[in-house]
This record gives sequence, structure tokens and C-alpha cells, in this order.
Amino acid sequence: MSADPAPAYPAWRAALGDTAAVGFGLFPLGVAFGVLLVQSGFAWWWAPIFSFTIYAGSLEFLAVGLLLAVTPLASIAVTTFLVNFRHVFYALSFPLHQVRGPLRRLYAMYALTDETYAVVATRAPGSLSGARILWIQVLCQAYWVGGGVTGALVGGVLPDVPGISFALTALFAVLAIDAFRAHRDVPAPIIAVACALGAQLVAPDYMLVVAMTTFVVVLGLHFLLAGRREVPDA
Repeated sequence: MSADPAPAYPAWRAALGDTAAVGFGLFPLGVAFGVLLVQSGFAWWWAPIFSFTIYAGSLEFLAVGLLLAVTPLASIAVTTFLVNFRHVFYALSFPLHQVRGPLRRLYAMYALTDETYAVVATRAPGSLSGARILWIQVLCQAYWVGGGVTGALVGGVLPDVPGISFALTALFAVLAIDAFRAHRDVPAPIIAVACALGAQLVAPDYMLVVAMTTFVVVLGLHFLLAGRREVPDA
């Protein structure tokens, strides 16, 4: 694959074009998060605090319910680890070496999300400058934070929106459907449903943590065994 020619315009403008499509998805999702946050009883200014301190879309939705339920800190930490564990693998191929300077690298690691990884990973290796990568991350966070603040302000003047609390469930349902359509892996959703039902029966008070831990372990074993079956005999 040949590298894309370097653009003749500034890095921020190139990054704006890179992230335009992502912004159309991130901003409305941020609005939904802001509305949910305010209508769950939080003040509007919690939206930027959530989005700057957590900055993980699905986990921010999840955190609203966990905080309202006064979930123990250990359970929140385990849930955070399991939900965002995939980011460990992003770091293996993310072109962090292109970003110069300790502070810039620190921000690049902090702002490494699904969306920024998807935008950067689809470009040819070496085709993006460090400045363009950083602008991609800054713009993605701006879309998300801007949407969250907008949603929080709008949600503060709207009457209660029936069904807004279903936003998190809808988000994960859409992500699960997209993942299934992309990989057509039938055992994975069956394992997920079995783990959820089993955790609900065995430990209803810690259902989420038990279900996700069991799912990660069983899924790891499933792919380990599947990988061994695909290795041809010597």
C-alpha cells in the first residue's frame, strides 16, 4: 500500500476532513448522553466533567447508572477495566511514534478511543503526521464534549423524555448487531446471553461484573480452542 501524499493545507484542516463522518455520529450520541445525564438528576456541568475525566462513550453512559446506584468503587473499577480492555490492543498498532513531545504523547494516549483508532488505522502507515493525528483526536473529543454539553443544556429545559434511559441499552444493542454483521460469529452472542442469564441467577447483586468476567474468560477459551483447530497438522 502506498502512502497518501502529504496535504498542502494545515494539519487541522486535513483532520477536519478525516473526522467529518465520525462527527456526524459522535455529536448526536453526545447529545443523547447529555440529556440522559441531566434527566438522571445531574447538573449540566457534569457533562464536560464526565467527558474530560472518563472520555469513554459507552462507559460514560454506564457510569451514570453505576453512580446513581451507589455502586462500590471496586465494582466500578472492574467494570471499567472490562469495558475498556480492548484499548490495550489498540495501543499495539496506533502510530504513537509519530507524535513528538511527552505532553503530546500523553494526550494521544489519553484520547485513544474507538473512533480515533478507526480513523487513524485506516490510513496508510506513515501517511499521517503527528500534528494531524493529534488534531484528529482533539476534534473527536470536541464533537463528543460539544454534543454532551448541548444535550445537557437542552435536556435541562425539556420535560422528562420517556425512554431516554434506554439509550445505553440501545447503544450496546446497535454495537452488538454491528459486530455480529461484521464477523458473523454465532457462538459469541450465545456465550454472552448465557453468561448474563447465569450471572443473574447466581449473583444478581453483582450481575454485571460476574457476567462480563465470565464472558471474557469463556470467550478467551473459545478463541484459543478455535485457533488450535485452525492450525494445520505438521
